[in-house]
Amino acid sequence: MQTKTSKVSKKRASTPKYVSPNQLVLAGFETPFAQKLTSENRWIRMSQSIPWDKIVGHYDNLFKSVEGRPPISGRVILGAMMIKHIESLTDRGTIQHIQENMFMQYFLGYSSFTNEAPFSDTLFVEIRKRLSLELLSKINDIIAIHCIKEDDQNEPPPPTPPEDIDGNDSAESDVDTVTAGLRDKTNDQDLSKETSSNSFVKTNVNRGKLITDATVAPQNITYPTDLKLLNASREKSEELIDRLYNPSLHGETKVRTYRKIARKEFLNTAKKKSKSINTIYKSNGSQLRYLKRNLGHIESLLKAYETFPLTSKEQKYLMVLHTVYEQQEQMHRTRTKKVEDRIVNIHQPHIRPIVRGKESAKVEFGSKLQVAMVLGFTFIDHLSWDAFNESKYLAHTIEKYKERFGFYPAEVLADQIYCTRDNRKLLKENGIKLIAKPLGRPSSKAVAVHLSPGERNPIEGKFGQAKIAYGLDNIKAKLKETSESWIASIALVLNLVAMTRQALVCLIQEKYVMIRLSCVNFIHNKPNTVYFKIIACPSC
Repeated sequence: MQTKTSKVSKKRASTPKYVSPNQLVLAGFETPFAQKLTSENRWIRMSQSIPWDKIVGHYDNLFKSVEGRPPISGRVILGAMMIKHIESLTDRGTIQHIQENMFMQYFLGYSSFTNEAPFSDTLFVEIRKRLSLELLSKINDIIAIHCIKEDDQNEPPPPTPPEDIDGNDSAESDVDTVTAGLRDKTNDQDLSKETSSNSFVKTNVNRGKLITDATVAPQNITYPTDLKLLNASREKSEELIDRLYNPSLHGETKVRTYRKIARKEFLNTAKKKSKSINTIYKSNGSQLRYLKRNLGHIESLLKAYETFPLTSKEQKYLMVLHTVYEQQEQMHRTRTKKVEDRIVNIHQPHIRPIVRGKESAKVEFGSKLQVAMVLGFTFIDHLSWDAFNESKYLAHTIEKYKERFGFYPAEVLADQIYCTRDNRKLLKENGIKLIAKPLGRPSSKAVAVHLSPGERNPIEGKFGQAKIAYGLDNIKAKLKETSESWIASIALVLNLVAMTRQALVCLIQEKYVMIRLSCVNFIHNKPNTVYFKIIACPSC
């Protein structure tokens, strides 16, 4: 006789409370094997740059009730999502890396090293549902604006020339020559360098440069064809028939589905290397008739039940199957390839085909994004699962810019599709300069405002970085809301990487100015040496 196994109780990980980064120190972090944390580590630098006190509060606002077990620290949740997308890890791999890496644990706000997992890897699905696109966009704006402000405040002051004892002003001219190139490089990357630390006060003066463009984030699905879609729908309908059939309600004889014959007919066509239009048309019609027969059987099986037997997930599948049949039957009957709100995947019915017209991928299947870029930081201004015309959302992007910074941009760099007459009129009314080719016959002024091919490279490079390095070209989430959270997390990671890169550039610039100043002081003391020609050379 088999004994009933006792239920094994799971050991829950400890829930660390949120601690402000001002209270965390490197020296007090307890580490194994007598190791010590170093401030040069990327996770340490990043944790010190992120305004945790500002962003954790937005996550904590999701939990209104004070009853029950307290939630996991917001820093642990947000930090784990950042680690996952920075390292391009799976949900399970993220938890394993956090358990093994003490720098990641410090990044999450731990006070000492622990071997316990912060939470179960299966919780990532619920976390993605909780971290909506709106919430992550708000957190993304806080981090990006915080970094831009900090960059303005930490700008190194112009170097002061040494006193000229002999009354000679050659040293002053040397300092001007030394720092001219540095000033030229930094002027193009500032929103407004003539303002003080209060640079984001609302004003009527337009400042900054806005680059905007659109892209598609493809989902991780097989390339859809009508034959594949009909076959998947037929197989799903057979699963529902197996689930609904009950001998006590429907008799001993089960309804016929001809699944083996249907599968054989599908493979005979799918395995052909070259398929003619008539062959595909006949195969689609065959699968359509099998699907219609199965849907009829499902309806007859449901009538025998007093209460609806299907779960919400199964009911959703049934509704999708009916929609797929109606769309495919209409296209098959009219011999067309277009239908409104076309479903391309029964497991992710929210995905739509988006025509891009590019050589590598003329049609992509995913969500379309309207992206704005300011000083290397990325903002998602609009996300839609249906195709849209980018030019209609330029006004929305301009208003979002003003909402973030308090003023309109001075310049807008956009693709030709944005340069409609309505958009040109809108930008002119708000005093915004559009860097694009003017309408009508080219004049002498056209050269001054013409968009050179390389000026929009930053946003195209940002798209490439997001797709190649962080998986924006292969969104692996299944649900609509989790996919949006996945995309917003990638945008957040792009800004974190830009933040650490700019912090490194600022450090290099400070060292650069100090070295050049020391060289100028040396030249001032010994002006007859050969070093004078090397340091004072403008091309140096």
